[in-house]
Amino acid sequence: MKRMFKKYAHCLWLLYFPLYLAAFSFIENHGPQKIHIIETTLDQRIPFIEYFIIPYYMWFIYIAVGVTYFLLREKESYKNFMIMGMIGMTAFILISILIPNGLQLRPTYFARENIFVEMTRYLYSVDTPTNVFPSIHVFNSMAMHTAISRSPKLKKNRVIQWSSFVLCVSIILSTMFLKQHSVFDVISGMGLFLVTYSFVYGDLRERVFVRTASIYNEK
Repeated sequence: MKRMFKKYAHCLWLLYFPLYLAAFSFIENHGPQKIHIIETTLDQRIPFIEYFIIPYYMWFIYIAVGVTYFLLREKESYKNFMIMGMIGMTAFILISILIPNGLQLRPTYFARENIFVEMTRYLYSVDTPTNVFPSIHVFNSMAMHTAISRSPKLKKNRVIQWSSFVLCVSIILSTMFLKQHSVFDVISGMGLFLVTYSFVYGDLRERVFVRTASIYNEK
């Protein structure tokens, strides 16, 4: 029993997701009335294109399938992605608490009527335009593509690599063309990814651990 628990203990990391969703839901429903509106001049030049609702929704499949694959097939890749995700999403929750934010970019009317517009209307109805900085859609998409591109079993599969890259870029663009995020949200999501990447895959983690160990040894 002990051996089995040790073998599958990493599965418990999945419990972070319901905890994150609970925290996000609480912030959404009990946040302050006064928020910081995030907007750039470039946002006004980006047109609304409803067809980007497809890659935006595909984000959920992208993350779910990716996490499931790594959980079952590549334990190390799964751990790295989960560490990145937990750091990034926790940082997002803290930022949302300390700097309540939102945007006013969503269109008040639509030039066309089609199924993609209806899908967008539904998205708007269930997802408020608050707590958008930094963009978790952007952060997790880049984290997932990184996990796929570094995967020992997938990095040589050009179809999967290019498909992941195209989907990742499409998701990032969709956040702006659907007016779900501002350019600033996207850039900050990328910045959060780069910092977290340096900790998980770069030498920042080693420097932190070495520094911590040296301080402890000095005591």
